[in-house]
Amino acid sequence: MIRVLLVDDQRLVRAGLRMLCESVDDLDVVGEAADGAAAVRLAEQLRPDVVLMDLRMPGVDGTTATARILAARPSARIVVLTTFDDDEHLYPALAAGACGFLVKDATPQELLDGVRRAAAGDSPFTPAVLRRLVARAVLAERAPAAPAAPPPNLTAREAEVLALVGAGLSNPEVAARLGLGVTTVKTHVANLMTKTGSANRVQLAVYAAGR
Repeated sequence: MIRVLLVDDQRLVRAGLRMLCESVDDLDVVGEAADGAAAVRLAEQLRPDVVLMDLRMPGVDGTTATARILAARPSARIVVLTTFDDDEHLYPALAAGACGFLVKDATPQELLDGVRRAAAGDSPFTPAVLRRLVARAVLAERAPAAPAAPPPNLTAREAEVLALVGAGLSNPEVAARLGLGVTTVKTHVANLMTKTGSANRVQLAVYAAGR
């Protein structure tokens, strides 16, 4: 059973998320918070596996709450629920340690799958959000800078996986596209992160876009 904490300042949004999560057998909503301060307190008390985190809230915002939760419980998995005008909040939330970003108009199945993927150690991203993050990062990296390090020596399979990660595909989607097992894809992604010095999936996607 995946323990989920809902964090959003809109009661109606929390109610909808609760109904959705409770419509399946493997998710259990253990608590709700209307602001970041309450989210930090409840995360410590309830120890959820996954936190669905809004960003723009009164008082303590979602980015600050994410950093505080992960400082106390590094194993927590925090998935940001974002709107399409949240660009200025996405990078700070990523830097704070959020493991994924889903848009609030995602389909119910996409949201449920995102929670499950986060609990399993994957990084769920709505493809459109990932593309925007990557595009913004690539533009920033095109500014004058020191010469880049030599590209790592990738195998042909690693290069294929890297290209699909850069396109925003999840591990199961990469596995299906290449005819591999999900565990094998996870191994390739982990090796790619090590070889490219990427701390997370977004950085790996940015690297892929800049190749």
